[in-house]
Amino acid sequence: MVENVPPAQVWEALKSNPKAQLVDVRTDAEWNFVGLPDLAPAGKQALLIQWQVYPSMQVNGNFADQLKQAGCTPDQHLYFICRSGQRSLAAAQAAQEAGFSRAYNVADGFEGPPDGAGHRGHVGGWKALGLPWRQR
Repeated sequence: MVENVPPAQVWEALKSNPKAQLVDVRTDAEWNFVGLPDLAPAGKQALLIQWQVYPSMQVNGNFADQLKQAGCTPDQHLYFICRSGQRSLAAAQAAQEAGFSRAYNVADGFEGPPDGAGHRGHVGGWKALGLPWRQR
């Protein structure tokens, strides 16, 4: 069972736990046009590993292998983030099935749910909380 962790709690974990890692599972297009969590203040960088490959949006069959290739280990706390928390939940579940028992989902993701006008990034999620982020 994957635990949903609020973004502010994830940020604190990333700053306080040297082995904690954020894995951004959005697409290359999202990283380029929407922005990225900026982990520099915590002395880290987010791992960028697509859960679904753009533009086909097929699930990345090499996802678990790419986590291992990036240096992730089963004893690490891995926090998975996407736009709204849905793809990252699936990615965290796959990571747990691949032996990464400390895989967590970032609740509401990077942009959170849409507001009344249908725009994201204002109601919840990493950006709306004012956590560090940058354009690529």
